Amino acid sequence: MAGGLVALLDDIAALAKLAAASLDDVAGAAGRAGAKAAGVVIDDTAVTPRYVVGLTPDRELPIIWKITLGSLRNKLLFILPIALLLSAFAPWAVTPLLMLGGSYLCFEAAEKIIEALTGHHAEEELAEVDTPAELEQRQVAGAVRTDFILSAEIMAIALAELPDASLGMRAAALAAVAVAITVGVYGVVALIVKMDDIGLHLSKRPSAGARRAGELLVKAMPVLLQALSHIGVAAMVWVGGGILLHGLEAFGLNAVPHFVHHLAAVAGHAVPFAGGFVEWLVGAIGSGIVGLIAGGVIVGVIHLIPRKKKAH
Repeated sequence: MAGGLVALLDDIAALAKLAAASLDDVAGAAGRAGAKAAGVVIDDTAVTPRYVVGLTPDRELPIIWKITLGSLRNKLLFILPIALLLSAFAPWAVTPLLMLGGSYLCFEAAEKIIEALTGHHAEEELAEVDTPAELEQRQVAGAVRTDFILSAEIMAIALAELPDASLGMRAAALAAVAVAITVGVYGVVALIVKMDDIGLHLSKRPSAGARRAGELLVKAMPVLLQALSHIGVAAMVWVGGGILLHGLEAFGLNAVPHFVHHLAAVAGHAVPFAGGFVEWLVGAIGSGIVGLIAGGVIVGVIHLIPRKKKAH
């Protein structure tokens, strides 16, 4: 009996070691995959705060929570299984689908930019919103839609880093990346949008230094949120243009992508003391220009389609 118990304990210990090793493998794979997606993660963080600008402070965290849940649902229930199925059975379809998503990002960003330049904003749409709840629902839906595209890009980049992993390892690593990135992104977003409340709390402290810091935070946050709103639009057009450039390369249409890469490389070599940053910046600007052109074309086509006006 004792011998059987010892053998059972040995088996349990062996299984525990195997599970620990598997977790280490998953963590390592998730870390490698997540690192490659860092650029899109930063863009995601910049894009989201614009969806809570102009809404009442008491609804900011609930809205971010709803967007967080929507993002997790996007990644775990839709994107992850679809990505695994496509990578196994139809890898050729991944690039066109990503390009479709990138085109949507370009369209949304171009529309925002055109509205800002022409002075025609979304007042007409806002007039059609009857209640704050309806406005909140629309903002959340818009954020989750945009998040779906950025999440698909993140998961595609992460999946590309796991070509030799087993199906189970890829699924576990992608799930780990999805949860870690979502919690990280929306945790930072929540902190950003509530900085003014933190500043208000500090401004009531007895310490003069704390009060001063709080007052600076309260004054700076509206400017920061507005700036992040603009950065978010720029991030969408940059990421969308980058997706389109990579897609063109994948299909052998190299003229425009090679021109952008060559221009970035030349600019980087011209400034040796900051070559890496300059090369990245010129490449990002080139991607943004491509995205803006593509988005402008889509906006033009969409606006040519007659739409029925809502009866009042």
